[in-house]
Amino acid sequence: MTSVTHHSPTAAVSRALSPDSIGLLVRLGLIAAICIFLTFVSEGFATTDNLLNILRQASLLFLIASGLTLVIIGGGLDLSIGANLTLCACLAAATIKATGQPMAGAAVALGCGTLVGLTNGVLINRLKLPAFLATFGMLWVAQGLAYRFMAGQTIYGFPPGFRTWGIGFFLGVPVPIWIALAVGLCGLIFLARSTLGREVYFMGANETAAVLSGIPVGRRRTLLYALSGAMAGLSALVYIARLNAAEPGIGEPLLLPAIAAVLVGGTSLFGGRGTIVGTFLGALILTLIVKALNALNVDAAWHPVVTGVTLLLALLADAALNRGGRK
Repeated sequence: MTSVTHHSPTAAVSRALSPDSIGLLVRLGLIAAICIFLTFVSEGFATTDNLLNILRQASLLFLIASGLTLVIIGGGLDLSIGANLTLCACLAAATIKATGQPMAGAAVALGCGTLVGLTNGVLINRLKLPAFLATFGMLWVAQGLAYRFMAGQTIYGFPPGFRTWGIGFFLGVPVPIWIALAVGLCGLIFLARSTLGREVYFMGANETAAVLSGIPVGRRRTLLYALSGAMAGLSALVYIARLNAAEPGIGEPLLLPAIAAVLVGGTSLFGGRGTIVGTFLGALILTLIVKALNALNVDAAWHPVVTGVTLLLALLADAALNRGGRK
């Protein structure tokens, strides 16, 4: 006699979806829940202008977190991204004010950010310094250089064409959202469709096996740090275009939210798992949480506490998943 095993549709769907896909669906559900809550407690939340503004804020956070996502998936860590953004912003602002050429400032920001990232890569992969210590040291170096360069001054007042990068619109959508979409698409193709992207996941999941397979792990990881630095430079341009000013404290508050966006988005701090789309959703979740706190009139002093708790919860979930994967 042949037995017939009946499977529920829910179980079949669970088997068909990858863990990353399930995680993305969970995050989309959380975003929907927060939006429904804000619709009831905040008048005017569901307007087009407000939703576009939320997406713009999330896009700014996503830009700096996107490069960090690549580094962490590859098994690294970059604590210097906020200070790198600060240094790039100050140098780019000074260049734009001196030359009147936004493209010259863009070249300086991207070049400075990439150079800082490459230096991180060399310290970690050639000199064998731990990623935490190397990038933590670079944080202080970049921040100190920014303070020394600015000498307590603030640079403000940029050309209208440059300010479009931060406050402009294209087809009715804020320009930072378009920039985030372009970066997200490039990151998605890089990780999901390229051989190099698959190598990044492999070396993050099992570095020893990656080395034995012939993957030049050191060079690949140095490239990831350079990309993270370049994204800090790009983020610096969008931030100063948005604020119309640059000062040596601009990047200090961004490190914790960037790390939180990456981890809340599902990227494992242990390496080998994560997506660019997840990081954008993580940035959007954090932005919506801040909106909810404002709607509930929670004192701004508590906002970092909530961000820190969110980060700790993401770390605990990540650790639990990794323990489960090792069983």
